[in-house]
Amino acid sequence: MPYTIEKGASALVMDNPLQTPKLSENSNLWTLNFGPQHPATHTVIRLVMEIDGERVVRCVPVIGYLHSGFEKNAEVLDYNQYTTIVDRMDYLAPIGNEMAWMRASETLFGVDPTPRCKVYRTILGELARIQSHLLCVGAAALDLGGFTAFLFGFNEREMIYDIMEYVSGSRFHTSWTRVGGAMTDVDDNVFRPLVKKFINESLPRAIEDIEKLLNRLRIFIDRTQGIGVITTAEAINWSMSGPLARASGVMRDIRKDDPYWCFQDNWDGKGAPAVKFKVPIMKTGDVLARYLVRLEEMKQSSEIIRQLIDDIPDGPMNVSPEGKDILPPKSQVYGSIEGLIHHFELVMTNRGFTPPVGEVYGSTETANGELGYYIVSEGGKNPWRARCRPPSFIHLSALPKMLEGHMISDAVAVLGSLNIIAAELDR
Repeated sequence: MPYTIEKGASALVMDNPLQTPKLSENSNLWTLNFGPQHPATHTVIRLVMEIDGERVVRCVPVIGYLHSGFEKNAEVLDYNQYTTIVDRMDYLAPIGNEMAWMRASETLFGVDPTPRCKVYRTILGELARIQSHLLCVGAAALDLGGFTAFLFGFNEREMIYDIMEYVSGSRFHTSWTRVGGAMTDVDDNVFRPLVKKFINESLPRAIEDIEKLLNRLRIFIDRTQGIGVITTAEAINWSMSGPLARASGVMRDIRKDDPYWCFQDNWDGKGAPAVKFKVPIMKTGDVLARYLVRLEEMKQSSEIIRQLIDDIPDGPMNVSPEGKDILPPKSQVYGSIEGLIHHFELVMTNRGFTPPVGEVYGSTETANGELGYYIVSEGGKNPWRARCRPPSFIHLSALPKMLEGHMISDAVAVLGSLNIIAAELDR
């Protein structure tokens, strides 16, 4: 049955997550299960709603359907191998997860990437932001019954997949970054035209099509304006970040407040200024505001890429392996006995990395907000403990507050505006 009438219990008991929780004593309220396998949730998540007619009185999100164990895997994989795991957390923009993990790992090792590596990471990180936002703004209309806008956004994502495929050899799970650099170097003469065609031709046309279709569409405005409002104070108290926080007036962006790579001055060691961009802020804090903020963020990401794409520095992609903390380049592995020994010293099961003993936290501004990793090292080749700070998990905790008093149909719009990724929930 899609819904049942229950008297319920005085407290919410979730000993068995497969059992429908009983939310209240009021027999006039209905319990509705929304998900976990529902096309409008975009992911494996279950919302148990207590409804009065068509209006949501209370909502309890239920997670735990993936059983992924991502964080536990960090304890049995080294710092480079774990890159393949973080790729699978936010699967809308996999390479963006790698950036956060590598920032935390390199903070632990005390490694500063080369200028060439910083430029490539910055460009690919912004492409990941665009990749995620294109799907989110397209699905904003899809959830409300409009299919065309979804195609406008989804089609252009294919060009980003082409770029990622060239860089890493994989269209989806790239696993390209390494401590102190990257798996492979990139030919600028191939990479640059691919990126320039996307940001100068394909993306502006897609954004224009979406804006023309939705920004003044009365149905879309009525379904999103004033829905799922979170105030500035509430966003801060809920620890929100990214587009959700900025749509509620929270002026925070890690690229500005804790700059890294090309977002900080003198990133190349020769006095290069930080890339210039604007952080879009709105104060209404509703579904429409989150949509508009993401649209503007894609434009700002394009500006960041334009500032860097024609001035990619020459030189090595990886830092010097003299400290024996990072893998040597393949030319040394195949061309010298010292490079071959160094390679095997790091990859053999009874050898490996020797990071310092300590605890670090590193984060980046991903498409959904602050994605951070807290690493505890005891000096072994694997982290003793790695804890993820995923934006989706924190944002989902505020969903019951956003849904109170809204219609069931509004739940689809609100959930879509959060861009929840189940793999970040079930770590």
